[in-house]
Amino acid sequence: METITGIVLPDFLPYLLAIFGLLVLWQCYQLRVMKGRILAIDIFDRSGIRMYLYAVADDRQACEVCQSAHGTVFPPSEVMKRQFTPIKGTCKSSGRCIGFLVGLYGAWPEANQIVEQLRLSRKREPIQLNQDELREMILGPWEQSISANTDRFGICVLEALLGDCTNPSPAMEKYRDTIEYAKEVRHMPLIVPAYFRLVELLTKQGQTAEALHFIEQFEKRYKRKTSGPYAPTEKELGLMRLKKSHLKNTVKRAEAVPSASASDA
Repeated sequence: METITGIVLPDFLPYLLAIFGLLVLWQCYQLRVMKGRILAIDIFDRSGIRMYLYAVADDRQACEVCQSAHGTVFPPSEVMKRQFTPIKGTCKSSGRCIGFLVGLYGAWPEANQIVEQLRLSRKREPIQLNQDELREMILGPWEQSISANTDRFGICVLEALLGDCTNPSPAMEKYRDTIEYAKEVRHMPLIVPAYFRLVELLTKQGQTAEALHFIEQFEKRYKRKTSGPYAPTEKELGLMRLKKSHLKNTVKRAEAVPSASASDA
């Protein structure tokens, strides 16, 4: 009489293998998200923004209060609060410190690490990046990530901010592009500070006519838009009028000098 031998598998083994397979797939997915090859989408977050970064223009004119907020990263839940402000206290500048609140998805590794820090921070509090950490994130391989199109304008503005004092020409070009081509809601907070920074740089470069052109464009653009989340404040409108008056007086003085010289001759 023959004895039939075989391996008897427990009934629950297929379930264990299925769970193991799902865990392997999840780990592969996580690795690809970390490398920026897959865009992880939260179905409850339709904005596509996972963090907000506040950055101040790279010059010595910014006050201490605004400079201390430079490099602060906020979770979207913090920015959505009604009384949110990126700075702690009141700006002490007599004019206006130029700061940008940039919304990013951040799918490349350096940015994704910051997003994870926000998630792991206690009560999802803001975190502060030093200048080296900020530069490392901005200059990371964002163009190779799946969020490149989403984050393009934000990164271009941050790249401009990093070196607009030492290398103003490419920075001014990026501010022009932001003003002209930024159309999505996520980009609206960038436009007003881009106008101010561009006018400031053009003035420093002696390009008075172009600076006046952008001031007049600014006034025309916001002529009837003095309220709303992305419109300039009354103070900002007043500051732009002062800049316009100052530049026009500069042009008049420059035109008067040759006339006086000609009459003396």
